[in-house]
Amino acid sequence: MLIAGRHESYHETVLLLSVKSAHDPVMTTTHDVIVIGGGPAGSSASAILGEHGHKVLLLEREKFPRYHIGESLIPFTYFPLERLGLVERMKKSHFVQKFSVCFVPPNGKTSQPFYFFNRYDKDTVAQTWQVLRSEFDEILLNNARDKGVEVREQTRVQELLRDGSGKVIGVRAVNHEGVVSDHHARLTIDCTGKEAFSTVRNGWRVRDPYLNKVAVWTYYKGSRREPGIDEGQTTVAFVKDKGWFWHIPQHDDMVSVGVVAEGKYLSRDGVKDPEGIFKREIEENLWIKESLSHGQQVGGYYITSEYTHHARHCGSDGLLLAGDAFAFLDPVFSSGLMFAMKSGVLAGEEVHQALVAGDLSPARFTGYARTLREGVENMRKLVYAFYNPEFSFGKLIKAHADAGGAVTDCLSGDVNKDYSVLWDQIRELVPLPDDLPLGEPKVGGSGLAAE
Repeated sequence: MLIAGRHESYHETVLLLSVKSAHDPVMTTTHDVIVIGGGPAGSSASAILGEHGHKVLLLEREKFPRYHIGESLIPFTYFPLERLGLVERMKKSHFVQKFSVCFVPPNGKTSQPFYFFNRYDKDTVAQTWQVLRSEFDEILLNNARDKGVEVREQTRVQELLRDGSGKVIGVRAVNHEGVVSDHHARLTIDCTGKEAFSTVRNGWRVRDPYLNKVAVWTYYKGSRREPGIDEGQTTVAFVKDKGWFWHIPQHDDMVSVGVVAEGKYLSRDGVKDPEGIFKREIEENLWIKESLSHGQQVGGYYITSEYTHHARHCGSDGLLLAGDAFAFLDPVFSSGLMFAMKSGVLAGEEVHQALVAGDLSPARFTGYARTLREGVENMRKLVYAFYNPEFSFGKLIKAHADAGGAVTDCLSGDVNKDYSVLWDQIRELVPLPDDLPLGEPKVGGSGLAAE
């Protein structure tokens, strides 16, 4: 049944779609923007919009602090942090400082650390952090609160609300007490991470043709660390068949450590439980084996699969995607947090300008989508090269000494620039994928793939 109603807060008549539910909503609220998800993308977008004075409601299904994987920042995360006003907060935090990345072959012979300050200004992107996500994400969420955002935790979005034309006009949500509410807004931003709430429901999720790995991970206390400035370095330790371990030092003498590889490789010999897989793979890299022998495993073992996915559209009428809901890449170069925060900040600024202009049409966000896709595609090409058995950065630099700077820039998160020369140089060694024709806003209709 369609019910007509007027919302004077944004001076337009909308048709509210009444959806049958086990419980009728007990209240309806109206906002400028609704953000679904309080992770890095959602908190960043909300904070920007709140700072600009917009009425923002952020709905988060969990209670913070909460556990999350993905703990390593890359250098160009500095700029979203700077825009959010959090750089000084990070410098005063107890998060481990990260100055470098190191690569280790299966025989355990460590390469020279790759130092960011050899390329960048020491006062900005030359140093970043290894974070505990429960603490880091809470800092971001509280920053949004401080900017005037209304945050409702333990509130799960059940569905998108649409008017008679299919335009998204808000969400229906239920809190931890089972109370159902409808929330209306001029725009809804989906920042629901890998769950990708609206991406999945709209039929927009596209799997990457190649980048679908499995990760198994856990935590150690007291694992070996390098001395001095190298204490906080990320170590990428290779196993056979292009698999790899991450070893990420955190504060309180904790280390996040996990292995990523093809599912058929990790489940060989009939071993399928995460603990069994992890313990077997420790034997495949001597550096990992020796380093973990100094520590004690704590907590559980975790597993996740089918990493990389993309959204066919960045949004539709009344809806915009940010963060992992838009795209998520294989984690080998730790780009996830940077992309989430970069997209959140960019979304916040773009939506602010759209609200001021009184134009929230999908086409207005074309530039936003193309900026994000350009960055994703640039990093994606390096990830594809990394997993090709015929490629190594050493081979590339030997053939083209000038390629080192471009590789450094892309891996550090400076993803929105012209890397065509670098791609030509890499293609002399291995093939690279074409850009995926994805991300443009869905113009017209409800946005559902079935249309």
